[in-house]
Amino acid sequence: MLDHLGLQCADVEAAATFYLRVLEPVGLREAMRFTRDEELVLGLAGPEGKPDLWLGPLAEGGENRPVHLALVAPSRVAVDAVHAAALEAGTEVLHAPRTWPEYHPGYYAVFLRDPDGNNVEAVHHTW
Repeated sequence: MLDHLGLQCADVEAAATFYLRVLEPVGLREAMRFTRDEELVLGLAGPEGKPDLWLGPLAEGGENRPVHLALVAPSRVAVDAVHAAALEAGTEVLHAPRTWPEYHPGYYAVFLRDPDGNNVEAVHHTW
């Protein structure tokens, strides 16, 4: 189980704009904002309010390694809404919404590329 995830971002504001706009249908919102070493750090939360996703500047060394981030969507309609928001925002869509039976029969997801090259997924599970 994931407690939180921190992403290194080349531009924290651009990353925040992406996440807050495209993933609003799954309930993502800004929970905290502060500066550390004169750099912006943002804590994003789902409907429960706990900041589980953190966006911060690139770590020392400047390497930014793409990660895969999957967020739970409350319904297939929400997955489709993420897809629509991504298209409206000009986001690269890696895989349009569909079922992924190789994961399990009720796995319905969309996969996107965020501004820093990370693979972001919104998924709804029907068991």
